[in-house]
Amino acid sequence: MGTLFTILSNYFGVQMPRYVQESIDELSASGFSNQLENALWLALRIGGLYLMLSIGKGFFLFLMRQTIIIMSRRIEYDLKNEVFKHYLTLDNAFYKKNRIGDLMNRISEDISQVRMYLGPGVMYSINLIVLSVMSIYQMFKINSTLAFFALLPLPLMSYLIYRVSNRINLSSKHVQEEQSNLTTIAQETFVNIRLIKAYNQTESAQNKLKNAAETYKTKSMRLVLINALFMPTILLLIGASTLLVIYVGAVLTENHQLSLGSIVAFLFYVNNLTWPFVSIGWVTSIIQRAEASQQRINEFLSAEPEIVNPSLAPFEFKGNLRFEKVALTYENTGIKALNELSFEIKSGEQLGVLGKTGSGKSSIIAALARQIDINGGTIYVEDQRLDKINLQDYRSKIALVPQDVFLFSDTIRNNVTFGCPEPIDDTTVIEALKMAHVWHNIQEFPEGLDTVLGEIGVNLSGGQKQRISIARALVRFPTLLILDDCLSAVDTETEEVILNQLKNLPFKPSVITVSHRTSTLRNCDNILVLHEGQCVEYGNPEELMKRKGLYYDFVQQQNKENSGV
Repeated sequence: MGTLFTILSNYFGVQMPRYVQESIDELSASGFSNQLENALWLALRIGGLYLMLSIGKGFFLFLMRQTIIIMSRRIEYDLKNEVFKHYLTLDNAFYKKNRIGDLMNRISEDISQVRMYLGPGVMYSINLIVLSVMSIYQMFKINSTLAFFALLPLPLMSYLIYRVSNRINLSSKHVQEEQSNLTTIAQETFVNIRLIKAYNQTESAQNKLKNAAETYKTKSMRLVLINALFMPTILLLIGASTLLVIYVGAVLTENHQLSLGSIVAFLFYVNNLTWPFVSIGWVTSIIQRAEASQQRINEFLSAEPEIVNPSLAPFEFKGNLRFEKVALTYENTGIKALNELSFEIKSGEQLGVLGKTGSGKSSIIAALARQIDINGGTIYVEDQRLDKINLQDYRSKIALVPQDVFLFSDTIRNNVTFGCPEPIDDTTVIEALKMAHVWHNIQEFPEGLDTVLGEIGVNLSGGQKQRISIARALVRFPTLLILDDCLSAVDTETEEVILNQLKNLPFKPSVITVSHRTSTLRNCDNILVLHEGQCVEYGNPEELMKRKGLYYDFVQQQNKENSGV
């Protein structure tokens, strides 16, 4: 439709110079003399037709923009949704390899560049082709010799555009890469602003962004310089074409081969071609930028997740898990996180995982949720291999409370009910907050559950954020509850209350509690003590104390620290 409207708009446009030609030729034939009434009638007739053609041209020009530009906006909408949806399918390995700022830039700046091609770029390209064909046809129809001289500079223009396009493409790619770098630096600065201020590094952060901005400016200026060469060059060539029309037209008029009105019509047609050919440089730049941007978008769209759902068959998870000689080595570092690790959790049991930093605690959680794939051994869920079951059904029954809590800039109610498949009433939300021992804090807020949290929960204490995160997990009534050192920011008294609440939950999930504090694990049925990815001790707390092994050493050391010895 946009192409059709472009053809119609330009059809009306190329008819206008013909009526100017006719009026001048009629006046010229009458000697521009004493026929005042005829001249007025001619002016009204030609002027009326010219006005009607102008209205027709403007109307279809409006429709052309409405169809093509709106189409490009809708494609932009679809493309952003497609890219974002693809981001959500990719696993943790992808996000470890790519920076957040670069991901943000590709879904915003790069897609905007592609839209500029699909909208203005396509529209002006179609307009250039249609208007050029129609205008050149009319020019040859009037006089082929004059048309030849008028179009003589155009091949040189095409050659120059071809020569410069490759440089524009390369420069555009460099500019987009620097734009991503700028976005990344800004995003990292805003996320870590409190740390930057605490360490008095505001000047350092400013200099880092300034240096990146300087590099971006330098590369952008190179692109601007290349683009700036287009306009003067094209205007010069169009000007040369106009001079040739006037000179050759005068010669042909002298020889009675051409009328005065034809020369004026020719000047109109040359003028009609000026903007389309001037826009060639701009459209070329848009196309090259869009090409560079689309290549960057395709890099992500072609990325495939390493972990995919292997089955769509319904899976019922009751809480039974088993590790059999599980081994995990990280490819990028070569670190052996888990080494032939074996243990079992039965439905409703609580397992504690204890170990020093780097012992493999977080790797167990990542492997258990299948955020990463193990290199050896087997993980069984309800006696089925984890890599064979329906991941969607399995993960829907898991609730994870991470050590690094993240809260959205939203109400407390929406933060607690985040991820729930069905609407949750306030009574259930409050019960979950009570079990997490944080409801009494929320009651003190004027807006209660409707209190809007600042970004990443900046208006809450660390302990309050952790407890809201626990409530978020409990409100899902999970079959498996994973607590990843999530009580590190609360005092021992609050910890005691929360642990007792978790022990007496109205539902009986399997619980895995990861902690470096032995006090957090005292209610567990069994404790797994890790060292360099291996199980060095396993049993209930009383048995491990009697063995006087590594668990016993942990308890004694922490008792000394708590007593201030």
